[in-house]
Amino acid sequence: MIPRLGAARRLVIKLGSALVVDADEAVPRRDWLDGVAADIAALRAGGTEIIVVSSGAIALARRRLGLTQKRLRLEEKQAAAAVGQIRLAQAWAEALSAHAMTAAQLLLTFGDTEDRRRYLNARATLTTLLGFGCVPVINENDSVATAEIRFGDNDRLAARVAEMVQADQLVLLSDIDGLYTADPRRDPAAEHLPVVAALTPAIEAMGGEPPPGYSSGGMRTKLAAARIATGAGCAMAIALGHTVHPLRALAQGARCTWFLPAPEGRSARKRWILGTLAPLGALLVDAGAARALAGGSSLLPAGVRAVEGNFERGDAVEVRGPDDALLGRGLSAYGSGDAARIIGHRSEAIEAILGWRGRDELVHRDDLVLL
Repeated sequence: MIPRLGAARRLVIKLGSALVVDADEAVPRRDWLDGVAADIAALRAGGTEIIVVSSGAIALARRRLGLTQKRLRLEEKQAAAAVGQIRLAQAWAEALSAHAMTAAQLLLTFGDTEDRRRYLNARATLTTLLGFGCVPVINENDSVATAEIRFGDNDRLAARVAEMVQADQLVLLSDIDGLYTADPRRDPAAEHLPVVAALTPAIEAMGGEPPPGYSSGGMRTKLAAARIATGAGCAMAIALGHTVHPLRALAQGARCTWFLPAPEGRSARKRWILGTLAPLGALLVDAGAARALAGGSSLLPAGVRAVEGNFERGDAVEVRGPDDALLGRGLSAYGSGDAARIIGHRSEAIEAILGWRGRDELVHRDDLVLL
């Protein structure tokens, strides 16, 4: 079944520099951004949470810094990103506020998605911002990332964000309306593929080479993003972005390519928690907590009667019942020392006990696998 855009509970939208920035004037395309913001408002009114991954910082600063050459040195990119990111964030804040939405800026690096604790921090921040009704606007932190530890394109960053927040759908707005069997600019016989059920070697071979110009993307990076997203159980679309209301057009059936989520995608992370990570401790829960977990709830401090082992935030722990029977495994939101101090207490008391307020849950249900 082809996914429907408005049906997503959580949607990540990626927009490239060529869409966000007027290349001739090196300024934000404000009318276009306003159209996208209007589309986002309409989707949010229908109950969809939205996260934006936006390129454009370096493109906005090139002319101001006199960087007109096609290829920039790493330090030049970092300087341009530092200047342009301010203008990019301001453009999004203005576009979203015109539709009564609050923008929130996050700059992520490759390490933020690879290091487990930084990953959890970023996910918690995004989840909290969505809970406050904000629209997070994310870009790679190009001003500090080095060549060796960069995503290098926001297609893959968007896919990792979609994986991080367990999004239902990822939309890559582009200068092309989807995947073709060959480059349609060079091969008039190239056929458009409306749906890709699986990323086979034949499909990946259609990626071709990156396009010329300032963009660091191209179909190859979009297919890499599709592998990440679909493997996490997230559907992904490549759609034409130049129209004034690109998301509305997509919702109304505009031509695109949908990559269907892998059948085992949602359970892959759960299998990783259950089978790959060695537990470093245990949380012993009471009967009430055991029943709540069986019903799909998160594990709260109030339901835990003992902590065993020595572990840090983000480490895997066993969850055991009143009879010491193994109930499952999960990723702890607190280190063992802090966990031992807050168990048996209601979540509202965490701040008073620790002196700072962390998550309400010891183990969130998204990080928990029951046996």
